Amino acid sequence: MSPSVSEVQTPKVYAAAEAIERVKAQLSTNSSSQEGLNGVHSRDHHTPAYLPHFDSSEKFPPTELFEFSDPGLRANPAKPNLLTENTTLKHISPYLGTEVRGVQISQLSKEGLDELALFVAERKVVIFRDQDFKDLGPERQIELARHFGPIQRHPTSGNVKGFPEFHVVYRDPEYDYFKEYITNDRSNYTSWHSDVAYEKQPPGTTFFFILDQPDVGGDTLFASQVEAYNRLSDEFKKLLEGLNVVHSAVEQAEGSRKRGGPVRREPIETEHPIVRVHPVTGEKALYVNAVFGRRVSGFKKEESDALLGFLYDHIAKGADFQIRATYEPGTVVVWDNRLTVHSATPDFKAEFRRHAVRLTPQAEVPIPATFT
Repeated sequence: MSPSVSEVQTPKVYAAAEAIERVKAQLSTNSSSQEGLNGVHSRDHHTPAYLPHFDSSEKFPPTELFEFSDPGLRANPAKPNLLTENTTLKHISPYLGTEVRGVQISQLSKEGLDELALFVAERKVVIFRDQDFKDLGPERQIELARHFGPIQRHPTSGNVKGFPEFHVVYRDPEYDYFKEYITNDRSNYTSWHSDVAYEKQPPGTTFFFILDQPDVGGDTLFASQVEAYNRLSDEFKKLLEGLNVVHSAVEQAEGSRKRGGPVRREPIETEHPIVRVHPVTGEKALYVNAVFGRRVSGFKKEESDALLGFLYDHIAKGADFQIRATYEPGTVVVWDNRLTVHSATPDFKAEFRRHAVRLTPQAEVPIPATFT
């Protein structure tokens, strides 16, 4: 019997951890320099406390099911605490995406946070500008995110030392984590996914705030899984009814282990419905993605590959229900992982730094949809 992932001995030195230690040392050495790290170009003030932290000895227990009630169910549909006379909205697409100014997430009451959950469910992706969120400190940031559900602790990614609730996204000339996942044998780097879809209770309302951003590039692509579902024929929707997809964490864990990185929790595989229903809006959405999706339960391989291949292609080609979220200092993007897929856009030059942090509250066990 082969050993479990947690029992396998990993190398003592993880290349990514070594690179981050060099970054920290250089930041300390160059702390008085306006140029920062090795001449790296940066638009925002660097935040070393949020550099990715890797500890291969860090372990988490298996996730357990919990009761969940979406805060959007409590919200006043008029959203008087969120959308005030000082709020300006700019819709990016009819199907998803709204840019918001004149609202400080950190100052919202509980009622305002409930309304935020509803608004994000309705608009799928909301881009908040001019936020003080990044300056609140990790305790307050976590407190705000926990309003939307227990925060998922990622089993393999870099987190913040002492705060495993954070998923850190970081790239600079010394450290390019993206190369660990995307190799040069691909013609493009687009990789549509919904975060940690293998969890028994995958994420809902998700927070992503920028700390450092290149002047051009580094955007995030989003697609509406609701509109992707709506475009299907009635007969095809009937075909999807009752079907489940297996979402797997195994490859992610094995990849980290092979590189000497952390595997904080035993990887799991979970079945979720191909079409799910949002508990607040009642909208139906596809819930498939090629990053974590492996097979359609009960189908033979050729059947599963054909069905999933069509759905992945349908989503990827849906430029008319996709948007590109751009960043500037003070940007916080909030999206609903139940209703969208997204992809990083690593198109900026190596001399630029990009640093962002994600807080990922978990939601309900996916509710299967029925065709009516």
